[in-house]
Amino acid sequence: MLKMNSGLHSEKGRIFHKKDYLVLDFIKKNFLLFLIIIFTFYSCGKEQKVRVEQPYTVILKSKVPAFNADEAYKYIEDQIAFGPRNPNSEGHQKALHFLENELRKYTNTVYLQNFVYTGYNNERLDLSNIIAKFNPESKNRIFFCAHWDTRPRSDQDKDPALINKPILGTNDGASGVAVILELARILKENPVNYGIDLILFDGEDYGKESDLSNYFLGSKYFAANIEPDYKPYFGILLDMVGDKQAVFLKEGSSVQYASDIVNMVWNIAKEINATDFNMQEGSAIADDHVPLNQAGLKSIDIIDQELIGDNSPNKRRNYWHTSHDTIDNIGKETLQQVGDVLTHLIYSLEFSKKNS
Repeated sequence: MLKMNSGLHSEKGRIFHKKDYLVLDFIKKNFLLFLIIIFTFYSCGKEQKVRVEQPYTVILKSKVPAFNADEAYKYIEDQIAFGPRNPNSEGHQKALHFLENELRKYTNTVYLQNFVYTGYNNERLDLSNIIAKFNPESKNRIFFCAHWDTRPRSDQDKDPALINKPILGTNDGASGVAVILELARILKENPVNYGIDLILFDGEDYGKESDLSNYFLGSKYFAANIEPDYKPYFGILLDMVGDKQAVFLKEGSSVQYASDIVNMVWNIAKEINATDFNMQEGSAIADDHVPLNQAGLKSIDIIDQELIGDNSPNKRRNYWHTSHDTIDNIGKETLQQVGDVLTHLIYSLEFSKKNS
C-alpha cells in the first residue's frame, strides 16, 4: 500500500420574442392551474424518493458473538512461524496450505484462484488468492479481505545489509488475515442468513517502492475476473490492523469511493467505544481496495496509515517495510477493537425481504 476547483459559469442575457410574451400572458391567466401542475410534479417527486428501499439496514445490537483476540493473536503467530511469505518462497507455500486448510474447517466452499505473473527480471510468480464463501447461494452478499503475502525486500530498512531480505510481515499481512480467520470461526458457530465472502489476496506487496504496476497483483486479478452475477453490496479491506497503538483514520480513497460504508463502520466504532477508530479523514492510500472499486466492487480500507513511511512521532512505529515488523508491535486490544467493530456490523446487518 502507498500514499497517494470549482468551475466558473457564465450565462448570456435572454432575448424575448413575441412567442415569449404569449407564454407569459398564458401563465398569468392560468396562474392557479400552473401552480397545481407544479405542485403535482413536486409531490410525485417527493413520493418517489420516500418509496426508495435500501437493500439493507444496520440496527446495532448490544449483544453479538464474541470476537476472541487471543485466537486472532495466535493466528498471527501461526503465520509468522512459516517465516516470510513472499511469493515463490518456502514460507509462502506452507502458509498457502495452512490458510486453505484452516478456512475449510469453517465452511465447505473454499477454493484457490491460481494465476501466474511475470515479475522483475522475468521472474515467474505462482500466486493464489484464497476465497471462502458462507451461504454461497445467497444473492445478498458482503465481503472481507486482506493480503496474505509478505514483502520480498526490506527496502525501508536503515541497515543496508537487510534491504534485499524479505520481511516477516507480522502486522503488514498477518494481522488482517488473523482477524479474518477469527471471523470465519465465528461465522461457523453463529451462522448469518446472508452471504459473506472472505478473500485473501496474494502478491499485494511485490512491487518496488512506488512502482504501482507491480503491487496489488491478487486484487487486480480478482477484479479482472469477477463472475457476472457476483454483486456484493460492499467489502472491507483489513491492512495493518494489529499495532498496539494503532490509529484508524477514515482513509481518503475509501471516503471517495464509499463514504456511506466508511461512515457506517466508524459510527459503529463510536457507538461501541472502539477508540482506535478516529473520526478524522486521513490520506488516500493506494491499496487492494482501489482496483476493487475501479471494477465496481464497492469497498473501504481499514488501515493504520500512520505506519506508512516514517510518519509516526513514535520511533517504534516506524517499521513499515522493514525487518522490525515483528510480533512485539502487536496489541491484542487493537485486534479486539477491530474484531468487535466487524462482528457488530455482521450481526447488526439486516437485508430487506425483497432481496433475500
